Amino acid sequence: MTSLNASLVRGAVTSPFKRAGQPGATLPADRLTRPAAPLAPGPLAAYSRMCGFAESGPVPLTYPHVLAFPLAMRLMTGRSFPLPVVGLVHTWIEIAPHRAVQPTESLELAVYADGLTPHRRGTEVTMVTEARVGAELAWESRSGYLSRHGTTDTTASERSAPAAGDLPAVAEWRLPGDLGRRYGAVSGDRNPIHLYPLTARLFGFPRAIAHGMWTVARCLAEAENPAGIRSVRAEFRAPVLLPATVTYAAAPSGAAFALRGADGGRVHLAGTLSRDSP
Repeated sequence: MTSLNASLVRGAVTSPFKRAGQPGATLPADRLTRPAAPLAPGPLAAYSRMCGFAESGPVPLTYPHVLAFPLAMRLMTGRSFPLPVVGLVHTWIEIAPHRAVQPTESLELAVYADGLTPHRRGTEVTMVTEARVGAELAWESRSGYLSRHGTTDTTASERSAPAAGDLPAVAEWRLPGDLGRRYGAVSGDRNPIHLYPLTARLFGFPRAIAHGMWTVARCLAEAENPAGIRSVRAEFRAPVLLPATVTYAAAPSGAAFALRGADGGRVHLAGTLSRDSP
């Protein structure tokens, strides 16, 4: 977690010297890795409780992303990374667990950048995370991060997001104002926008906002048999200002889910998933 905090500071220092949208920008070819290491039981249990997962059984579907996030931040705050990390918005994530990861297994983690894409609101970078057990690729994810800037590229487009407005409500959650601080304590992600109203206002938010990765983790924990999920795609559509009351909604088939405002209007998160064949 120390490396993640250091990356947040480095990002604040280096971001003013970077300009998104520069012609000919290239991504670093670096592949950052963390050697295989066992999972610490205490932090894993704390994360599971925080997100609503069972504390027994396989590792939560989103946990390898959290473990590897310090590597991603180190790469994105490096000098050769072309986008400023301050203001970078996590827009979507795809997760593909090739099999269930067990808490007793040691994971080798790797992160690399896999392309810059024009977006109607700026430039989007795709980051790839891999988790291996020995030589086996057990889990991987792809995430989109948007750097917003002016653009005249009329051909750039956003990815099509899953429909979410008509999904039936399943549960209502009341999120406390300190949710960002509590999740930051178990994930290591103490980005100021998630901590206090004052620190969030420095970055243009009226109040602290919930971590996007907490929202998707909480939705997946609520899904029936999370261990049977074989692919997930989630779109982060609008921040959740804390404190808040939100509604978790899901299709009867379980193939689509969403997180909406309590009034059913604003969609914060929309996703789809697939499962093992019966």
